[in-house]
Amino acid sequence: MTRTLLAGMVSALALASAATADIKIAHIYGKTGPFEAYAKQSHDGLMLGLEYATGGTMEINGEPIVVIEKDTQLKPENGKALLEEAYGDDDVDLAVGPVSSGVALAMLPVAEEYEKILIVEPAVADSITGENWNRYIFRTSRNSSQDAVSSAIALAGDNVKIATLAQDYAFGRDGVAAFREALATQGIELVHEEYAPTDTTDFTAAGERIFNAMKDLDGPKKLFVIWAGGGNPLGKINAMDPGRFGIEFAGVGNILAALKGFKDYEGMEGGTYYYYELPDNEVNDWLVKTHFERFDSPPDFFTAGGMAAGIAAVEAIRKAGSTDTEELITAMEGMEWETPKGTMRFRAEDHQALQTMYHFKLTVQDGVEWAVPELVRELSIDEMPIPIRNQ
Repeated sequence: MTRTLLAGMVSALALASAATADIKIAHIYGKTGPFEAYAKQSHDGLMLGLEYATGGTMEINGEPIVVIEKDTQLKPENGKALLEEAYGDDDVDLAVGPVSSGVALAMLPVAEEYEKILIVEPAVADSITGENWNRYIFRTSRNSSQDAVSSAIALAGDNVKIATLAQDYAFGRDGVAAFREALATQGIELVHEEYAPTDTTDFTAAGERIFNAMKDLDGPKKLFVIWAGGGNPLGKINAMDPGRFGIEFAGVGNILAALKGFKDYEGMEGGTYYYYELPDNEVNDWLVKTHFERFDSPPDFFTAGGMAAGIAAVEAIRKAGSTDTEELITAMEGMEWETPKGTMRFRAEDHQALQTMYHFKLTVQDGVEWAVPELVRELSIDEMPIPIRNQ
């Protein structure tokens, strides 16, 4: 066989291989553990987002999308190792995840080391796109500041006094720090901060400290709770009768399973990321219809987030015309795309997705097994001054 013929055959094989190359995406998330419900929603949403954005083909420019799943079990060391495995051994083009902010913080340096994109969804801590950020990190989920600013706007009023109860790790502490900052812009005083371990089941001491800090204050008094996963303290604190001191609950929205326990708190207000009846757009209409058809239930908090991440990945690769990291970064900085929440925009400075949030008020409705976050008003991107924290 001549050298020219052999070279021609190698070139042809290379072209054929390139023409059928897979686009590989790793989804690294806590499939097992306390946030299992969040994880399932996130993965269902991711797959629905890829389907929606590709018109059902699961291909981009003729190249099939392959999703590789990896379970962190909510352990930071697992998240770090699995992302190294995905970038190194699996040679994925980009990764999505994780559920936990603590796991995310362990994963961020890996993206920088391998110089590959990590789309963070749904981890929330501000530090992910703040002090621990690097240029390979893009986040589709909301951050703590977006929760905080939307809730501060929702709770603003004359002489309002607020205390917080939050989990003692990155999600809770970043959330309270952002909330404190946002309240100051609304002229609201944060009078007490209480933190508890994530596995706390007895909130008696925490409740007493909150009551003692607030009981003699004048004006409307709100206890703002930032809590994820099991052991939700609302019921335990409510059993201690905060109403005797004029203290009412406030908080951010939550998944449907958690909202089942909120029916005792009708009238509670705050800012929320998503409830399937709040957005009015074509993407959400498709998500709600399809989710009912596939799962016989409405889409939830993290289903919408996963879908936003899936659509972002497709739109970025399509816009870049490549899976090359540098070309993806160029395409994604400032990129706008449509999601179940409407338009999102990756801010160029920190790659945080700016997005609509919702001021809600809980209502109890006949025939609905959870408390319904009823829309008070939509809070647009332009209404919420979300700080840039990576400078």
